[in-house]
Amino acid sequence: MTVERIDPPVAAGEREMLDTWLEFHRATLEWKCEGLTDEQLREQSAPPSIMSLLGLVRHMAEVERGWFRQVLTGEDAPDIYVTDEDPDAEFNGAATGDIAEAFATWRAECEAARKAAAAAASLDLLAARPTRSGTVSLRWIMVHMIEEYARHNGHADLLRERIDGATGD
Repeated sequence: MTVERIDPPVAAGEREMLDTWLEFHRATLEWKCEGLTDEQLREQSAPPSIMSLLGLVRHMAEVERGWFRQVLTGEDAPDIYVTDEDPDAEFNGAATGDIAEAFATWRAECEAARKAAAAAASLDLLAARPTRSGTVSLRWIMVHMIEEYARHNGHADLLRERIDGATGD
């Protein structure tokens, strides 16, 4: 399967702009993982870091669930990989993690996030659960998610370049 990334429009309303930039970054993470073997997806960056492309996919599944299902909608959706005993389990477990399960889980969380965002009448909707920063809006969550993906896609770009030399935005 070839990942299709659609460039965000250069002029659009705020909601369309946020939606398309978030989709662009989701597709970028998948693109950075495309065509690699299981071993390459599990390959860690450089000691002492435990970061890997698979770990990033697992981490972003947690992040999608956390912001859209747990915070925005207030759903009782337990963490996927993270536990009290291992708060970095999404990365620690990547060395032996199931590749197909991780991508299916991440895609399902992205879809749940899309539905939660689409159900909101406005970007001004306040989250059902407060965060340590206070009660955030859907707008805040969307901007934060774009930032989260952009940062981790930078990591993914470096990991991919280290694995097989492939580069690109």
